[in-house]
Amino acid sequence: MAASPNGKSIYPLDEFYEQSGLPLPSIASIPGAEVPEPYRSLLVHSRDMTPTLECAYSSTIHLRVLQRSIARGVLSRGVVLIPDGGVKPVAFGVIKINLEHFPKPAKELVLEGREPLGAILSRHAIEHASRPDTYICVQADPLIRKALDLAETCVLYGRRNVIADAARRTLAHVVEILPPSNGFA
Repeated sequence: MAASPNGKSIYPLDEFYEQSGLPLPSIASIPGAEVPEPYRSLLVHSRDMTPTLECAYSSTIHLRVLQRSIARGVLSRGVVLIPDGGVKPVAFGVIKINLEHFPKPAKELVLEGREPLGAILSRHAIEHASRPDTYICVQADPLIRKALDLAETCVLYGRRNVIADAARRTLAHVVEILPPSNGFA
């Protein structure tokens, strides 16, 4: 795993950039207590991002896959989350999903790439826990700006999260980055 400029791994974001042939943007780890509002309420907790954003935007959240690959039973993808009826993304994410730990119907939905992982976990009542372990501030580079439909460079906030099932098997590693506040409730 590559490390961010401050020496801390930001897997799977670092791997996503490496595979894209791009340098990592400027990223710094920050304590959860230093994540400014309104981002703190959206990031600093142990809930899934999908239902958190659905509550914040009072809307169903949809998935748009930007890039995907599968190797050795692991689905890797770059995605954006978009509220129902919305145009602007409300999150950019890079996720590695361990397909072997999903029951067949849920695995098929994950592979379809139409729904966010959090929605699939909820619909199939897959017992799991989200364990955010790093909060970040990141300078939006061209890749992130394009994904989030941002006109200019700005500082964004995000988190690295590990999602594990009831047997403590890792279902997914994800880095979630939010755009500048744009009117969530």
